[in-house]
Amino acid sequence: MSPQRCGWCSNDPLYIAYHDEEWGKAEHDEARLFEMLCLEGQQAGLSWITVLKKRENYRSHFFQFSIIEIAALTDDQLEDKLSDAGLIRHLGKLKAIRDNAIAWLKLKDEVDDVTTWLWNFVDHQTQENDVVNYREAPAQTEISQTLSKTLKKRGFKFVGPTTCYAFMQAVGMVNDHENDCYFK
Repeated sequence: MSPQRCGWCSNDPLYIAYHDEEWGKAEHDEARLFEMLCLEGQQAGLSWITVLKKRENYRSHFFQFSIIEIAALTDDQLEDKLSDAGLIRHLGKLKAIRDNAIAWLKLKDEVDDVTTWLWNFVDHQTQENDVVNYREAPAQTEISQTLSKTLKKRGFKFVGPTTCYAFMQAVGMVNDHENDCYFK
């Protein structure tokens, strides 16, 4: 018998692996945080499974999310990526990955450690939420609104408050696993 998982997790092996191995677990690796911020932005208007299925293509096209290499991409290089159905073919979203890399590097020059800076938004502690049913979890919070505004002021793109909250869930800044999920 398989363990009880959150209601949003389908029987798709990709979803199960994501739920069991990543979602809601505290992440402090800079490259992984950057990857998740970018991928959550790619999801805007789409389902998360769509992004998960294309994730390896993103990793391939974007240098395993090497921030320095991504920041050097030209508009022409990004436009060339539009021909690959393995990516979400939206030029604004693809440019956002590059623009976010540039913004990340500028932020890093100012604060030295972007990971610590991000985790400051939750006082370096995973925020544990009481979630009976995933449909009742918030789509955004005051903290995700503040994070969104702060990131936008620093030049980040596709980082609205809902995207920021999904990012916070993904990297374990908040734990929205359902109360009866084995992870909780």
